[in-house]
Amino acid sequence: MTRLTGRALRVTVFIGETDQWQHRPVYAEIVHRARKAELAGASVFRGIEGFGASSLIHTQRLLSLSEDLPVAVVIVDDEDKIRAFLPQLDELVGEGLVILDDCEVIRYAGRER
Repeated sequence: MTRLTGRALRVTVFIGETDQWQHRPVYAEIVHRARKAELAGASVFRGIEGFGASSLIHTQRLLSLSEDLPVAVVIVDDEDKIRAFLPQLDELVGEGLVILDDCEVIRYAGRER
């Protein structure tokens, strides 16, 4: 099991829910590759409204249902492992935003199998 405490790096990838990589959602491909790279974990969060570089607002409000809601993929691990993973994000993210933040891990524990 991966141990992660103290200083870490968080990468957040903002993309559209319908963004595809070889007929698969980009967010799913990022999670798959993060697991294969043995990163500490990855989570996908679906937004209810947002806009990006295109300034087009995507929303789930009833009057204007969007099929392309914003999605954020968040991955936290030590800096070396995150930076080694960045080239894969360059390959996968055609449109979107990738940001890095320093963070501190207070607790990281998995479920018993």
